[in-house]
Amino acid sequence: MIIAIPADEKDMGTNVFVSFGRTPYFLIYDIETKESTFIDNSAATSTGGAGIKAAQTIVDNKVNVLLTFSCGENAAEVLGAADIKIYKTSSISAKKNINTFIAGKLPLLDEIHAGFHGHGGN
Repeated sequence: MIIAIPADEKDMGTNVFVSFGRTPYFLIYDIETKESTFIDNSAATSTGGAGIKAAQTIVDNKVNVLLTFSCGENAAEVLGAADIKIYKTSSISAKKNINTFIAGKLPLLDEIHAGFHGHGGN
């Protein structure tokens, strides 16, 4: 199973970035092999549609699960169409969230927001 997490830095000790679409990086973690890689989020600097573009990056990297603070409805639709489950992070640490997910203690994200759509949000 492959997990993705919006990340502040390219380091396993990184914090979860608060904005899924505008995160600078995604931490991609394979539960079976325990391998982690970081990919740049090219959507971070987009003038619009960052969430959709970021979601497509997640889909393209064959991710099964996204751990995030929040997610907009357009991004959630892209992820849902690819059968990617979205879980709500419980702490600021990416590593702690991975361990909490593996232990089965992270809830599904059920608060999908409307998105910012160029209104000055993150």
